[in-house]
Amino acid sequence: MSFFFLSDYVYFENSSSNPYLIRRIEELNKTANGNVEAKVVCFYRRRDISSTLIVLADKHAREMEEEMENPEMVDLPEKQKHQLRHRELFLSRQLESLPATHIRGKCSVTLLNETESLKSYLEREDFFFYSLVYDPQQKTLLADKGEIRVGNRYQADITDLLKEGEDDGRDQSKLETKVWEAFNPLVDKQIDQFLVVARSVGTFARALDCSSSVRQPSLHMSAAAASRDITLFHAMDTLHKNVYDISKAISALVPQGGPVLCRDEMEEWSASEANLFEEALEKYGKDFTDIQQDFLPWKSLTSIIEYYYMWKTTDRYVQQKRLKAAEAESKLKQVYIPNYNKPNPNQINVNNVKPGVVNGTGVQAQNAGAGRACESCYTTQSYQWYSWGPPNMQCRLCASCWTYWKKYGGLKMPTRLDGERPGPNRNNLSPHGVPVRNSGSPKFAMKTRQAFYLHTTKLTRIARRLCRDILRPWHAARHPYLPINSAAIKAECTARLPEASENPLLLKQVVRKPLEAVLRYLESHPCPPKPDPAKSLSSSLNNLTPAKFTPVINNGSPTILGKRSYEQHNGMDGNMKKRLLMPSRGTKPKLAAQWEIIPNKSPINSRWIHASSEKEEDELD
Repeated sequence: MSFFFLSDYVYFENSSSNPYLIRRIEELNKTANGNVEAKVVCFYRRRDISSTLIVLADKHAREMEEEMENPEMVDLPEKQKHQLRHRELFLSRQLESLPATHIRGKCSVTLLNETESLKSYLEREDFFFYSLVYDPQQKTLLADKGEIRVGNRYQADITDLLKEGEDDGRDQSKLETKVWEAFNPLVDKQIDQFLVVARSVGTFARALDCSSSVRQPSLHMSAAAASRDITLFHAMDTLHKNVYDISKAISALVPQGGPVLCRDEMEEWSASEANLFEEALEKYGKDFTDIQQDFLPWKSLTSIIEYYYMWKTTDRYVQQKRLKAAEAESKLKQVYIPNYNKPNPNQINVNNVKPGVVNGTGVQAQNAGAGRACESCYTTQSYQWYSWGPPNMQCRLCASCWTYWKKYGGLKMPTRLDGERPGPNRNNLSPHGVPVRNSGSPKFAMKTRQAFYLHTTKLTRIARRLCRDILRPWHAARHPYLPINSAAIKAECTARLPEASENPLLLKQVVRKPLEAVLRYLESHPCPPKPDPAKSLSSSLNNLTPAKFTPVINNGSPTILGKRSYEQHNGMDGNMKKRLLMPSRGTKPKLAAQWEIIPNKSPINSRWIHASSEKEEDELD
């Protein structure tokens, strides 16, 4: 059981199999039906953004490393680099509302600080960092403007302390500009009288200005505007420039062209611009760069910042502050969420295994996950297992790695979904390293990412000929599920090589005929028309007596190739005559077993078959 407060960073669960969402609580609101909803700021993981933006994030990280001149990231092991990517988040301006009952715990998120050690993020549990801002709508990444300026780059260069009696050789007039003399010949009363004259001149100047008379139509509004700091700063600056001679300073306030009008940002901005600023401040806070880009692009950044600090002195700011305080009092400040103890649907219960389908029958299948190692840490023992990844891959995680996956959105080590890595043999691989189907699904458990070219070595090609009696290539081609002891064949080949070098093998040279000769032969020997398979099929079926079809299960065949013909396995319509036995004498006709195929009665020269097979092997080698 835990209490969660405003501004807390928390885990939200929106899916039983996906990692937690990381959010910051901004508001807690009670709905009409009594439930509590949390208005949160969204943080995104690396797995949530596109690969193009990940490249930009990596480039930004390398630039930061070069600026910091910190080789720590280079010295980190690959495993820690992999885990450090799970701690990186991307801030966003997006807000969403989620049920408070989906909160699963607290975490900590900080802005990446160059003074912090990178290993410190890995050493602390539930600790994350961010340095970039992600826009889900625009699909962009930007550097956070709220960077904390700490480190060597932002430190002042302090000169050595002067000894007692040592003279400072620097020219003070070049280091600073004096704008007011504290020990001047005037007394405070004279200065106050001059400031009153300056305010009066400012009020008169506003009366003469047409734009000011529209903005301040009454006399007291003009007098209030003339009493602002901009008028007093101008008056004191004028007095300092005239060496504190009041008569000369008054003459400077009213030159020959008319009184000087001094206006600050509060007077320069119109009412519509002020409303835009308040709307932008409500959306972006004190992010003045975004306020300028999205709401007030015609204003300079200096003007916006100056207006903000003047706006804070107005009654408008005080009223809004009171309204927000009253709203905050009526809203919830904390919420109590009990511990979530419901079982996860991804838990693997060994005692409750559903019956599988083996070769199309309802035979009890062996538990595909039994004995499998954890996909992350390779352990085979855990008090609880969880199914992870695509269902057809049948991967699982131990309890520790499952917690890591839910919190950090990745595995402790790379997995085959991210790229192959060394590890124990997987149970879904055949002795040849080919993925084997674990169910009746016609899809393979894995797919290669790209095509590959198998280039055999010279020793392998020689072993195929020297050890033909051991290899038995024709038998191996017809039984692809049987393992081949390649090590024993290579060892036997090495032993036979000295004798074979004395009697080299004579290879038959294949002379290929030109294409013109092949075309002339095809024209002179056209292919005879094939009989209609539908008619032959109907005639064969009419000669049969109806019989009960009993399914035949080939329990002894290790793979599906042993019980189906090549045409059936590839989804092609084969000759149905091959699947039917001719009716015996005195007995009823029956269906042939699926693995029994009627031999072709047409005479075929077996010697020719043997010779052509040898030629094909020569070409393949």
